[in-house]
Amino acid sequence: MQDDDKATPWLVKFARVRMADWVIAAVLLTILVALLAPQQIPVSLYKLSLVALAAVSGYWIDRSLFPYARPDLFFELRHGAGEVPQETTFTSLEGAVSFAEKAVAINLANARPDELMRLAGVSMLRRAAIVAATMLAVGLGA
Repeated sequence: MQDDDKATPWLVKFARVRMADWVIAAVLLTILVALLAPQQIPVSLYKLSLVALAAVSGYWIDRSLFPYARPDLFFELRHGAGEVPQETTFTSLEGAVSFAEKAVAINLANARPDELMRLAGVSMLRRAAIVAATMLAVGLGA
């Protein structure tokens, strides 16, 4: 089996990398920009750094706004990997916010797996929307 790995060309190995075609396209387009307008390379790097910083900022904005609703928490609870932290029980919001009434509040310790999966999906979509909005705002403003 190791002989097969040694015989495999580096390009075939690189093609197995996730999104390798996009990496190749990005490198080719960067080379094209360098050939046609070399003065734009610093601008491209500036824009890439802004978008990367916006993605990180969006992630941390989501974590700070919703510390009790991280997507990974719901998967851990579904598989029984940990105890439910006290601050993650949605019934504790009862009385503080009008939408958390006893009839609709979910106690995470007793939640069914399908409820936990639904909460995990919604929290992932929420995080993706916040990160995308942050990246879009920085991209349009810079």
